[in-house]
Amino acid sequence: MKNPNDRSFTDRQANSVKAKQALLERFKARPKADDPAMVARRAEREAIAVARAEREAEKAKVRAEKERLEALERERIAEAKRQEELAREAARKAEQAKRDAERPRKVLLEAVQYMQLRTAGKRR
Repeated sequence: MKNPNDRSFTDRQANSVKAKQALLERFKARPKADDPAMVARRAEREAIAVARAEREAEKAKVRAEKERLEALERERIAEAKRQEELAREAARKAEQAKRDAERPRKVLLEAVQYMQLRTAGKRR
């Protein structure tokens, strides 16, 4: 027994032709490229694209400037550390030179004190 809702091949084929015709009519009814509304929409989209490109360029410029400033700051910090290290090294060398300069005097002073103690011990 056949289902009454079943459609025959010719019904389906006719429906397919109608659907294709409806698509074709919708395509033909679409506004043409030179239609004022389409021209306005296209101009609006182009303006949006230009504005977006300008914003991106500005962001890139700001980003590059920020990176440049960060690099300068890193260089300044590195230079400050290098100067500090040089100052510490110079202070260390100055202290060493001071100790080296005092050593012969200390040795001579110790020798004199030693001789004084020895000679003082012989006098008793």
